[in-house]
Amino acid sequence: MHQFLIGVDEAGRAPLAGPVSVGFVRVPLNFDVLKEFPGTKDSKQLTASAREEIYEQLLGRKKTGDIEFVVRFSDHLTIDELGITKAVKKAIISGVRALAPEPAVVSIKLDGLLYAPSQYVQETIINGDESQPIISLASIAAKVERDRLMKRMAKKFPNYGFESHKGYGTKMHYDAIRQFGLSEIHRRSYCKWYESAI
Repeated sequence: MHQFLIGVDEAGRAPLAGPVSVGFVRVPLNFDVLKEFPGTKDSKQLTASAREEIYEQLLGRKKTGDIEFVVRFSDHLTIDELGITKAVKKAIISGVRALAPEPAVVSIKLDGLLYAPSQYVQETIINGDESQPIISLASIAAKVERDRLMKRMAKKFPNYGFESHKGYGTKMHYDAIRQFGLSEIHRRSYCKWYESAI
């Protein structure tokens, strides 16, 4: 008998640098996400401050014990070694098993083309981050934790502007790569254009 619902979504598939991030939020089956977290929608449709506000609410509810959530990263090295699809899959396996070591007690909703391990009851929903509030919450957790990580990376690698573009391929980012080369956290497999030019 399923007792919990888990939402799963990713952030950071496209950037040239940093990890891909996958968020997982587990709630009781009868939990009303929109009632408990008003304004929840796909993280891409929210401002950074709105995402942060909902994320802080998530943290508060985690402390009370009625919600559980985790975020798992696959770093740039894993992406370069395995490819983005397998890197995301590795993070999904880790996060799902952390929140649901017993597959029989959960049902899982995943966004887009994501899949959980086959022993779990699951549904993959195209544009699920827009239509399923539990997936939207997972997308917010994934996005906020990745953004915070990239802001920390900006202090370690100050030449690249990670604090503003979070590793995505903006003009500023491309210009910085041309001037300073690749940093330790760049995805080499995403930057072959640069390595072939030097």
